[in-house]
Amino acid sequence: MLKVNNILNIEPRDVKDCLVVKEGDSVKKGEKIAETAGLLGMFKSSLESPVDGTVESISDSTGRVVLREAPIPVEVDAYVRGKVGEVIQNEGIVVTSSASFIQGIFGIAGEKQGALQLVSQDPSEELTAEKITNDMAGKILIGGSFLSLDAYKKAMSCNVAGIVVGGFNYYDLKEVLGYNLGVAITGTEKLKTALIVTEGYGSIPMSKATFDLLKSHNGSDASINGATQIRAGVIRPEIVIPLKDEDSEDSSSNVQEGIKGGKYRKSNPFTKFWKNWYSYFSTNQIT
Repeated sequence: MLKVNNILNIEPRDVKDCLVVKEGDSVKKGEKIAETAGLLGMFKSSLESPVDGTVESISDSTGRVVLREAPIPVEVDAYVRGKVGEVIQNEGIVVTSSASFIQGIFGIAGEKQGALQLVSQDPSEELTAEKITNDMAGKILIGGSFLSLDAYKKAMSCNVAGIVVGGFNYYDLKEVLGYNLGVAITGTEKLKTALIVTEGYGSIPMSKATFDLLKSHNGSDASINGATQIRAGVIRPEIVIPLKDEDSEDSSSNVQEGIKGGKYRKSNPFTKFWKNWYSYFSTNQIT
């Protein structure tokens, strides 16, 4: 936004007469966009464009000229591998994928992608700094019970994409983030390495079921997101491991299901006792 009248020391209503460009014109940095008539053709004042762009608007009332810089292309990567299931006009797309899905307790940093690499060989084994090497750049490391601050710093220096581990020290977060976390709302941190804690704060062995699932996908491409919110609209950090077509078919019959509703069994003697008890007292007045 250029205050042309102030720069050229003229009235706002005179700005249009001094401009050598009009709305919609493209300009280059250093190109003249306005010049005063001066005195007898001498002592002219001029104004050059400070940027490459387009003349967006010219105001007679304020004497300001707005230049819009060239648009910056925005690229958005797909979070997971899959198929486009739906296109939402002017908003985005829905990608469908058959995948293994794991949620953690807490995480930091946003979306990251990379191949899973098993580092700890047991759910109770600590992921130490000595086990992290430069050839792990771009990988998502699978640890066991704990990740120290030194190990996390080593992972960031090695450009590791992410780490999934059982536990982490809460008080180390301040040194990582530079501030006290307080109520956990994370995911926007500009960190090279995302961290997902599956169990909690401290040294806690990763759940065997979670560890075995991650271990079974060692070397597979995965997507992780450390975004966490514990207020209304809870968001948990996640690991998504897209399955190959054949893996998807094989796993459909091995899905671990939670509690399901069952059928009422009339023949249950305990149930029959309570039914008889209720029937007796509902038909007989108690004094």
